[in-house]
Amino acid sequence: MDYPDRSIDRGQAAIYASDMLSRVLTIGEELLCSGAEISRVEDTISRICHAYGAERTEVLAITSSIVVTMYASPYGSVTQTRRIHESAYDLYRLELLNQLSRDICKNPPQELSVIDERLDEIAHAKHYSFWQLVGFYAVIAGPFTLLFGGTWQDAVAASIIGVALKPLQLLLTRIQANAFLKAVICSIFGGVAAGLFVRSGFAQNVDLIAIGDIMILIPGIALTNSLRDMFSGDTISGLLRFSEAVLLAVTIAFGFALSARWL
Repeated sequence: MDYPDRSIDRGQAAIYASDMLSRVLTIGEELLCSGAEISRVEDTISRICHAYGAERTEVLAITSSIVVTMYASPYGSVTQTRRIHESAYDLYRLELLNQLSRDICKNPPQELSVIDERLDEIAHAKHYSFWQLVGFYAVIAGPFTLLFGGTWQDAVAASIIGVALKPLQLLLTRIQANAFLKAVICSIFGGVAAGLFVRSGFAQNVDLIAIGDIMILIPGIALTNSLRDMFSGDTISGLLRFSEAVLLAVTIAFGFALSARWL
């Protein structure tokens, strides 16, 4: 695609390119936060920049940062960096962002406000309700307890704890607790609650109840993405994600072990 207006001066072209790159970085940030692999993020950013006339694009993305430099004759080089502070896997949002990227590459909008509107629509797209998510937590915890040999009472206890874990996670997210603090608090709560169910005589196996609730907290997607990144050649990002997933798993185990010691 040709640059929107070749008659404008270099300064105006640079301003337009900077505004465009800011939108592209937002798309890359949302992709990364929604669970996209590093190669997808880098490829998407490069394709959109080329669709807007960039002659050369250099992209470096890791789990915590994206750096993009693009070059074109009308404006020279433009570089921007975006710091990634938090991620929450959302495959539905990832699908919408992928479609937005394809639409931009196929027909790049001259008015950048069009991209803003699409991003706003994606940000406010309908997701699962709070009560649906609570139900998912209950459905995950209970069957896993049964799978590992727990009784139906253990499964019911695990499901009830799972129901309580979701609002606790939301509360910790609202007070901006980091991932490790959320993991240790939720795991301690899950372990203590499992112990109380057993002591009350309702359930029988603390460990099996805990296993069901651990399945809610364990960072399985993060571990999978880390291996996918490493297999794709993004070794640094893969190792960072792998280290974070392992540390989260250790934190969760520590929380349940600490609660067992108290009981």
